[in-house]
Amino acid sequence: MVAKLTSPTRIVAALNYNENKVKEGKAECLHASGYLRSAKEMNFYQKLEGFERLNVLNSRASTKTLHISLNFDPSERIPNARLLAIASDYMEKIGFGSQPWLVYKHNDAGHPHIHIVTTTIQPDGKRIDTYNIGRNQSEKARKEIEQVYGLVCAEKQKRVLHQPIASVQVEKIGYGITETKKSIANVVNAVLNTYRYCSLPEFNAILKTYNVVADRGQQDGRMYGHKGLVYRVLDVAGNKVGVPIKASSLNSKPTLDKLEALFEKNKPLKEPLKLPLKNTIDQVLTQSPHNMPSFIRILEQKNILTVLRQNNQGRIYGITFVDRNNKCVFNGSDLGKSYSAAHLEEKLVTFSQLKAHQHPQIHPESSSEQSKPLDILDRIISPSEEFNYTPGTLLKKKRRKKRKSLGL
Repeated sequence: MVAKLTSPTRIVAALNYNENKVKEGKAECLHASGYLRSAKEMNFYQKLEGFERLNVLNSRASTKTLHISLNFDPSERIPNARLLAIASDYMEKIGFGSQPWLVYKHNDAGHPHIHIVTTTIQPDGKRIDTYNIGRNQSEKARKEIEQVYGLVCAEKQKRVLHQPIASVQVEKIGYGITETKKSIANVVNAVLNTYRYCSLPEFNAILKTYNVVADRGQQDGRMYGHKGLVYRVLDVAGNKVGVPIKASSLNSKPTLDKLEALFEKNKPLKEPLKLPLKNTIDQVLTQSPHNMPSFIRILEQKNILTVLRQNNQGRIYGITFVDRNNKCVFNGSDLGKSYSAAHLEEKLVTFSQLKAHQHPQIHPESSSEQSKPLDILDRIISPSEEFNYTPGTLLKKKRRKKRKSLGL
C-alpha cells in the first residue's frame, strides 16, 4: 500500500475534486465518519458543512485540510467493506480517528485506490499538528496495515512502478483475442497514467514505441462518428495486425472520452517538462550530428525516442519526441520553431556541409598539381650561387663607330 498526503488550502477544493469524480461516474462516496447521516443521504453542501463547523473555530491556521490517497497494487481486488476497515484503521493510527472524514473509492486508474478528506481542526478549536505526518505517523501506520491485511508492501509497488514498460512482442502473439488483449492492456495501463500527453497523436507516439496504436478508424466510418476507439498491435513495419480490442473492454477503460479528459488534465502538468527536453536536444545539437539518423541515435542514448512523420514520398513533415526520463511527449513545433522538423533538417544539413568544408578530401592525382606553385615560389626566394660573375672595372669599353656622312 502506498499512502500519499497533501494539504490543500481550502477544504472545498478537495471535496469538489472527489464529488466531481462521483458525478462523472468515476468514483463513489463509500462512507462518512463523524456525521449524523450516511454518505448517500447527504448532498455536497451538507458534507462541506460537517467540516466548516470545525474550521470556523480556528481563524489562525493557514491550512485546515488533509487529503489522503491510499493506493493498492493492481493485482489486489479489495471489497468495499475491507477498504473501509483499512481506512478506519489508518485514520485511527495517524491520530484522526475522532475527526469527521469522507472516503471515496476511485475507479479511474489501473490500480485500486481510495481518497480520504478530513479537517485538521478539532472540536476545541486546536489544530492537529501534521508536520512530518507522512514520514512518521503515516509510514508507521502503513507498515502495520500491510502486515494485518496481507497487502503488497509499498517498496514492492514502487519497484514495479519504476520498471520499464515491456513492448508487445508481435512474434509471440498468435493474434488470438486473449493473448492480444492481455498484451495491449499491459502497455496501455502502464502508459495511461505515467506519461503526460495532450492529444491522441501524442498518446499514439508513446504507444507506437511499444508496438501498440489507438485507432479511431476511417473519418467517414461509423466508429469514428460515434467516438469509438480500438487498440491494435503493430508489426515491425508499423502495420496493424491481430484482433482489434475495444477500449471499453480493457480494465482501465481507456476510451476516447477518458483520454480527452486526460488531455486537459495533462496540459498544465506537461508545461514544466518542456525546458528539460529542450536542453537535452540542444546538448545533442552541440555535437553537430551530420544527418537525421545520427541525431535520432544520439537522442536515443539519452532515453529520448524520436517519431518522424513522413509522406508517401519519404519527405519528413513532422517530428515528435518521447521523453522517457520525464515521461512526457512533445511535438517539435510545440517546443519552439527551431525544434520543428524543417528547421532541424536545415541545421543537420548545415552541420554536414561544415564538416565537409573543414575536412576536404584530397585526391592523389591532384597532389602533384597542387605542389607546382610551391616549387616555383621556392625557386624564386631560394638563394643561388653564380660562378660567371665579372666585375664592371674589368669589362672593356666598346668604341662607338662614327658614321661617315656621304657627300652628294
